[in-house]
This record gives sequence, structure tokens and C-alpha cells, in this order.
Amino acid sequence: MQFHTVPGSSAISGQPAKRRLRSTGPPMADPHQLFDDTSSGFVSQHGVYSNQGTAGPNNSGQSFFADPMSNLAMAYGSSLAVQGKEMMDQHMDRFIPVSKLKYYFAVDTVYVGKKLGLLVFPYMHQDWEVQYKQDTPVAPRFDINAPDLYIPAMAFITYILVAGLALGTQDRFSPEILGMQASSAFAWLIVEVLAILLALYLVTVNTDLTMVDLFAFSGYKYVGMIVGVVSGLLFGRTGYYLMLSWCCIANVVFMIRTLRLKILSEAAAEGVVVHVARNQLRMYLTMAIAAAQPIFMFWLTFHLVR
Repeated sequence: MQFHTVPGSSAISGQPAKRRLRSTGPPMADPHQLFDDTSSGFVSQHGVYSNQGTAGPNNSGQSFFADPMSNLAMAYGSSLAVQGKEMMDQHMDRFIPVSKLKYYFAVDTVYVGKKLGLLVFPYMHQDWEVQYKQDTPVAPRFDINAPDLYIPAMAFITYILVAGLALGTQDRFSPEILGMQASSAFAWLIVEVLAILLALYLVTVNTDLTMVDLFAFSGYKYVGMIVGVVSGLLFGRTGYYLMLSWCCIANVVFMIRTLRLKILSEAAAEGVVVHVARNQLRMYLTMAIAAAQPIFMFWLTFHLVR
């Protein structure tokens, strides 16, 4: 340790020059500090901190084994996800053919306009056969007789909105009542489809009608219900009864001419009278399904018009 005087300090102030300490060793630790700050590294023998401990041999070994394990875990997780998706698709297809739903929504504007006209005025339509291409029905946008789910789904949503409008004009609107209206309409639709499936099973009808087809045919009645409720809002109960009666008759004609080709197709293919009583049951079943549509249409709309 060496001491040096600052030149000129004594000549100016007349006092002895202050001596400045020059240290060549490491900085002295604070006597009041209890612990050393080792957050940035480890302390060397000379009291200097170092940050070079992260690249040691142990850490390099851990990084060597970490990458293969993470890759293996990612591959195993992705394989589990793929297997779970395939299993879910298989179980879902047993109840709702999700992969086939695209067919029922393959519509365009022209098809929707023609189908709505057919639902309201089906009397002049002659050809009710569904067109096929290589044993597969063509998409609805190419065949007006093909069932679809676009019009039933949109009609159901529109019916709920119109019901809310009707309740609002009568100062009876509330979210709870509208929710009950929607849940009631959907519950009755499910009950109707299940009843038709049970009747087809009891009558032992071999038909290509699926549950989705029945939802489509049963959902077409919401178009007539919307027409009836809107007419009631514009022209009162008289307009409601007139337009609803027209739509009910049109829906009955539509259902009979459509379902008779599905339910009676087996008897037509046989070409001989095998079971007369069974054929009569099939005809009665077709008439019953068609006759149930006006009942549901009136039951779900009469309280909306006052």
C-alpha cells in the first residue's frame, strides 16, 4: 500500500495536504454487511463473483437428456390426442352422423327459395322422387326433394325471435319465458322424432329414413308457424287462423307426398301383395305423422297471438 500527496494542496490552503488512499487489492467488504451477494455468480478465492457456472459439465448433461425426453413426451401426447379424436368420432357417429351433416347443409339461395315455396304451396308439384347418383342421393342444392337441415335450423331460430317479438308487443316478454319457449319447442321436436322412430320399429318398416331425415321433415313445420304468428301480429287473430290453417294443410300434403315414398318404398319394390294389413299400417302411420304436424303447429303458436 502506497501513499501519495496531492501536489499544490498545501500551497493553496496553507494546510497539510490530505493523503488519498490508492489501493491495488480487491475492494474491502462492508463491515456492516452480514452476507455476501451471490445472486450473480459464485465467489472466487479473491472475492470476485463469477457467472461462468451455468455452462458446467452437469448442466450440459442435463440439456443432453432433456431434449429427447421432451420430444418423446410431445410425440406420445400427440398420439394420444389422435386416438382420442378417432374414438370420439366413432362414438358420435353411432348417434349423430357428424360426418354426414355436411350433406344436409349443402344448399344455396335458389334451393332455399324453391323449398320455401314448396312448403307453402305444394299442390302443383308433381315429381317427389329423390334423385340419386351412383346409389347416393344428390346434394339438396341440386334436388328440391332432398331433405336439408338449413331451413329447419333457421326456421327454428326465427320462430324463437318472432315469439319474443310477439311476447314483447303484449308486455309479457322476459328472458325466462323466452327460454322456456325455446326449450319447450325443442323438447316437443325430440319427442316427435322419437315417437316416429318407435312407430317405425313397431310396424317393422325397412326404410332409408334416418334420425336426421326425421329432424329435417319435422322441422319444416316451423316455416308455417312463423307465417301464422307474423300474420297474427299484423292482422290479428283472424289473420293468424287463416294463414296458419293454410300452412297446416300445405304441411300435411307435403309430409304425405314425401313420406309415402319412404315408408311405402318396400311394398312398391316387392310388387306383390304380401301383407295387406302391414301395408295398411304403413299408410296409417304416414297419415298419422302428417296429421300430427298441425297439432304441434297450433300448440306452439296459439298463446303468442292475442
